[in-house]
Amino acid sequence: MPNKAFALLAPAALALFAATPALAAPNVVATIKPLHSLVAGVMEGVGTPELLIEGAASPHGFSLRPSDAGKLESADLVFWIGEDLETFLDGPLETISANATKIEMMDVEGMNILELREGGLFEAHGHGDEGHEAHDDHDHEHDEHAHEDDHADDHDHADDHDHAHEHGDAHIWLDPQNARLMVAAIADALIAVDPENAQTYNANGQALAARLDALQAEIDARLAPARGTPFFVFHDAYHAFEESFDIEATGSFTVNPEIAPGAGRLTEIRAIVEQQGAACLFAEPQFSPQVIETIADGTGAGIGTLDPLGAAIADGPELYFTLMNTMADSLLDCLAD
Repeated sequence: MPNKAFALLAPAALALFAATPALAAPNVVATIKPLHSLVAGVMEGVGTPELLIEGAASPHGFSLRPSDAGKLESADLVFWIGEDLETFLDGPLETISANATKIEMMDVEGMNILELREGGLFEAHGHGDEGHEAHDDHDHEHDEHAHEDDHADDHDHADDHDHAHEHGDAHIWLDPQNARLMVAAIADALIAVDPENAQTYNANGQALAARLDALQAEIDARLAPARGTPFFVFHDAYHAFEESFDIEATGSFTVNPEIAPGAGRLTEIRAIVEQQGAACLFAEPQFSPQVIETIADGTGAGIGTLDPLGAAIADGPELYFTLMNTMADSLLDCLAD
């Protein structure tokens, strides 16, 4: 005879089991929007990372708010680019995030890190070997750059050198093959703290790697009409993008984007822009376009916008891919007319 008590209890027990929540996803923080996008892509189906620097805010000069400190304090994992970019995190990562695992992308093995270039005219690219480490499967060539602008305003020149970090250009995510290495490091770190979801992290990471390879090939083909046309950028944030897609900026207006060039520097840069016959000067949405407009006035150069952070793009797994395609579109719109 069936046990009636068991028969009555079994549905309740099953309901209780069904209501038991799945294992909680780890608390993950990523600093900037492109990095957050890659982390979100690896975590898709498990959880959503927190974004530290939101909207159009720039990591240059960023200050932590109490809500930001709260995110760091509760984090199991913190992904950041490195001290060359998020300088404001040097102390807080040791104190507020003392219990979290910190993953610095610039320390990832195999990362292609290029040297910073001075503001003004970049030396004609000689393709030497200045990157810290080359990709195993993506042989970048590295540029040789001399220090130009010897006659720049002394105050501006000193400020630029104060911010020329010895570790190199931190905008590493603008190279899809660097992004591929970042995705692998992100997946490894997530698996270490959350092995129960290893299969999902691995699958997402492999899918992202394939998409990044396809993205590189697609943008490389699209940018062919823009190659060889001289252009200037606001600051040297695009070296990785240029090298990845064989498109070279002629120069930049400043090394430290937080400090506008002085009058003497502007006059000199404007003369260089005219001399080089620059087709376009690119501003950035995080900073005032006034400097670009002042230099462009009367030179015949067009004005465009390049956004290395995705300020106007919705956060999430697709941001990185939209960001890279938008940058390619901006270059083509201004250079290939």
